[in-house]
Amino acid sequence: MTETTRRELDVTDLLDRVRSMYTAVADTPSGPFHFEVGHDLAERLGYPAAVLEAVPSAATESFAGVGYFLDLAELQPGEQVLDLGSGSGTDTFAAAVAVGPSGRVTGVDLTPAQLAKAGRLADQAGFAQVAFVEGRIEEPPVAPGSVDCVISNGVINLAPDKGAVFRAAARASRPGGRLAIADIVTAVALPDGITCDASLWAACIGGAAERGEYLALIEAAGFAVQQVRENTAYRFLSDRARSATARYGVTSISVLATRVST
Repeated sequence: MTETTRRELDVTDLLDRVRSMYTAVADTPSGPFHFEVGHDLAERLGYPAAVLEAVPSAATESFAGVGYFLDLAELQPGEQVLDLGSGSGTDTFAAAVAVGPSGRVTGVDLTPAQLAKAGRLADQAGFAQVAFVEGRIEEPPVAPGSVDCVISNGVINLAPDKGAVFRAAARASRPGGRLAIADIVTAVALPDGITCDASLWAACIGGAAERGEYLALIEAAGFAVQQVRENTAYRFLSDRARSATARYGVTSISVLATRVST
């Protein structure tokens, strides 16, 4: 994305729209969205039944991810995990089960309703190794070099400066640490009419980067991409979203990358 495009996008409007949309996902997950939400979506994307059974059902009902990647992450007991854009906590809780009581998972989100819901569920279900904190994914409130694995699901496409997100993930990661994510990308660069539309951006379309550019940003931040997997089971719902998907090759991928030692 060019600097001109970034200036034309109303970032304040975008953040307001993102908070509004994901407040609705937290509070009324059965409502109409451009994208699917819920347990059935997670199951179709590849989340194993055992993983979903371990996650509070109220979290999975607000699941709005775009792919499965926890198998790529290969989380181990005792590890420290950072979830960028944790929402109502599906991936955070799943990661917490994998790292166990000796590990730690920090979920970062900017939507108060999502944080409140996730925090309440963590308390009710006894996930003492989980913390949900308010913040921007470009500046996650964690100590540098403290994280074994950074995860994120369908959120980085919402960030106006994706390079800043990946650089923040790299700063948070230990040398050799992993980045395991699912996100929306495109086959060709989107035109200004879409990238400057905050409503389409908030719907996970307008902010999607071209696939090659997206992967290059990951590597420029200090990671080495190890694996890229297509998430063919993911789809958008609205006619407008499907039109953009067909025209520009909007799709979902899961990515595994490792932090290059410096």
